[in-house]
Amino acid sequence: MNDELGVEAPVSTLRAALRDFNDDYAACLDDMNLEAWVGFFTDDCHYRVISQENMQSGLPLGLIYCMNKNMLLDRVTAIRETTMYEPRMLRHFIGGVRVNNVDGDVIHAQANFMVTEALSDQEPTVNLVGQYQDVLIRNEDGFLLKRRDCVYDNYRIRNSLIVPV
Repeated sequence: MNDELGVEAPVSTLRAALRDFNDDYAACLDDMNLEAWVGFFTDDCHYRVISQENMQSGLPLGLIYCMNKNMLLDRVTAIRETTMYEPRMLRHFIGGVRVNNVDGDVIHAQANFMVTEALSDQEPTVNLVGQYQDVLIRNEDGFLLKRRDCVYDNYRIRNSLIVPV
């Protein structure tokens, strides 16, 4: 291994680092620290929340579709300043991290996710389950998401999808 997460790093070391990255990502969303969430992405990122059915059919549209970091910032602004919704608590659970390919500083990886939601007057429910399909860029500070497709398995979303996945 030529550096902490260098090209020659064992896959297990890389997987552990990606698990930490995903844990930090989930904490930002769970804490509603959406401004910090945007910092997980490259300027020219691609982020979408898309159904498994659309993904398998090659249909590109998703529930959330952002083509760069400015669009992510617009989404955060909309959530903070214009969206009206019932208060809720979300918890993001991420596991099953896999490294599919490493090409220099570009990493293709995936991980499973589950998002639970608790509204003030209801029992918690599973809101969304699926898989992240990622392209990450490794830099001196760790990783940035170049692309994150949140491919959900649900037939339908029980409530509205407000906070990113």
